[in-house]
Amino acid sequence: MTPADHPTPALGDPQLMVIFGATGDLARRNLFPGLFRLHRAGLLPDDFQVIGSGRHSPGTDEEFRDALGASVREHAGEVFDRRHWDEFARHIRFVISSTDDAAELATAVRHAQEEAGERGRTLLYLSVPPSIAEAMVRMLGDSGIARAASLIMEKPFGRDLASARSLDATIARSVPEERVFRIDHFLGLEAVRNLLALRFASDVFAPLWNRDHISSVQIDVPEEIGLEGRAGFMESTGTFRDMVSTHLCQLLGVVAIEPPARIAADELRAEKLRVYRALRPFDPAETVFGQFEGYRDEEGVADDSRVETFVALRAWVDNWRWQGVPFLLRTGKALGGSRWRVTLGFREPPLSIFDRAAPSGPAEGPERPDELSLELSDTPTATLHVRAKVPGADPLVGRGGFVLRVQDAFPDAQPLGAYEKLLLDALRGDQTLFTGAAEIERLWEVCDPVLSDPPEPLPYAPGSWGPPAALRLPGGPGWAVPGR
Repeated sequence: MTPADHPTPALGDPQLMVIFGATGDLARRNLFPGLFRLHRAGLLPDDFQVIGSGRHSPGTDEEFRDALGASVREHAGEVFDRRHWDEFARHIRFVISSTDDAAELATAVRHAQEEAGERGRTLLYLSVPPSIAEAMVRMLGDSGIARAASLIMEKPFGRDLASARSLDATIARSVPEERVFRIDHFLGLEAVRNLLALRFASDVFAPLWNRDHISSVQIDVPEEIGLEGRAGFMESTGTFRDMVSTHLCQLLGVVAIEPPARIAADELRAEKLRVYRALRPFDPAETVFGQFEGYRDEEGVADDSRVETFVALRAWVDNWRWQGVPFLLRTGKALGGSRWRVTLGFREPPLSIFDRAAPSGPAEGPERPDELSLELSDTPTATLHVRAKVPGADPLVGRGGFVLRVQDAFPDAQPLGAYEKLLLDALRGDQTLFTGAAEIERLWEVCDPVLSDPPEPLPYAPGSWGPPAALRLPGGPGWAVPGR
């Protein structure tokens, strides 16, 4: 039996992971620290190997391991210790490869597979620039490295519908869809998985999760940081392609899906695809682009750049559950905070019979409705904001909240970070939290009107919450973040 034929990989089976772009930022910050944490928790098999690869040699294997050790010490947090790192590092080496020459790597992979035997499994992780992703996949097929291997790919998956279809066709020639793991780390966030539990494991919210009770959905992923040395990536990709067509649309899919028969790859993907097919193509007239003041002064940015560093838009899901409910999406760089949140606003009662108490802090505009607020982090917090009687003689109502802090509710649990969870699922062959080709292509169709006719980016001050036009986009009480 070959690794490809093994239907349910066990974590005890030998594993070989080849990481392309092994000296890059993602590998240093997330992949190797994530793998180390899995090793530290006893979730990697005893027989595992990691081959880092790239165009340029980082020196000897020992020098490569030493450089990785410094990164893992920085990013793995308090779980790092030298003894476990030394155990882990013995399984790592580096082999040069490129889209033009993979002979040395192909030989190394073949020898590692022979050592692992028939129960061994190979995963190929592409942490490479989008511009060379398709050429890399083609190389993996032509060299034979992809034979009997699974493929893990980082977003963005193409730049538009045509390039996404071309990439998917190239992948299909080398790796079957059931062995392709398109990774979007937002789907690995503990908060996103907890959202599925709140929706489908509890009878409290399930009856309310529809247009009869919910007036709006906000998916807000503001970032306080600026470019952080990634001007080249921003100039070539922009925030809309980087964040909206991927992370925010994936979150929308999780919020809006119908109940699947079970939480498993085929069922969850099928329901998300139904949502995306009902998702109305984005309208440029309901989309605001922004560019923070001073962006064009950044090194590596064109003097006349029209690249957007901010996007806010109003989306619509045209099905029975969500017809008429606006989904408001916002993300950007150099904003007033990094409070990532999904907020569901509930419909107001038809008549207010209570007087409203004065707010306890400064307020602007209309009072907010009752809301369910879900913080998007690896330590999830869910807050149900409701109106309640203010203690005292007068019949006044104010705003209070029921708070669920998952970490406090389950203090003995050992949560996994987003990349740790997704790496573990890939090692297990579980595609549940990964994205299928049909979803990707449909989302590019939805994004196409904005890509074809992008709005002019409007200036906004660093530290603000975007251009004034974006602040007006939700109407009513406005955006739930930053809160007031």
